[in-house]
Amino acid sequence: MRITRVETFAVPPRWLLCRIETDQGVVGWGEPVVEGRAATVRTAVRELSELLVGRDPLRVEDHWQSMTRGGFYRGGPILSSAVAGLDQALWDIAGKTLGAPVHVLLGGPVRERVRAYGWVGGDDPAEITDALTAVVESGLTAVKMNAAGRMNRLGTVGELDRVVRRAELA
Repeated sequence: MRITRVETFAVPPRWLLCRIETDQGVVGWGEPVVEGRAATVRTAVRELSELLVGRDPLRVEDHWQSMTRGGFYRGGPILSSAVAGLDQALWDIAGKTLGAPVHVLLGGPVRERVRAYGWVGGDDPAEITDALTAVVESGLTAVKMNAAGRMNRLGTVGELDRVVRRAELA
């Protein structure tokens, strides 16, 4: 089996997905993104894909080594995120090909439960109470929100007071 194509898909407002295709029709998906820098990460994915196309997708660790250690410069959030998304997609292909969940391939489960949160926004303070109520009624016990909303780079006293009020609502 060989990798034939690597694609990226921008998902507004700030996400990026990558898709790796093989000559046997097995497809893997990953999420390579640094929030606010999706276009930059997309370029890194495109450059790294040159190391993957034509190669065996099941050599996941070999590909990781090539992508992270094969160049003169290493690391940083952009490159690390691009590698992470491609790595996820390669593991997805491995799991599908071998008929096993990826967590089994990576050593098995490490916990029985994972706490989840609900996103409630926060840019519009008028919507926070309804959003918080909906999250709690759905059974979740934690939320993530944009308590700051839209504000100047150096918040005014009034803007900071509004942040405190939003956090108090939560």
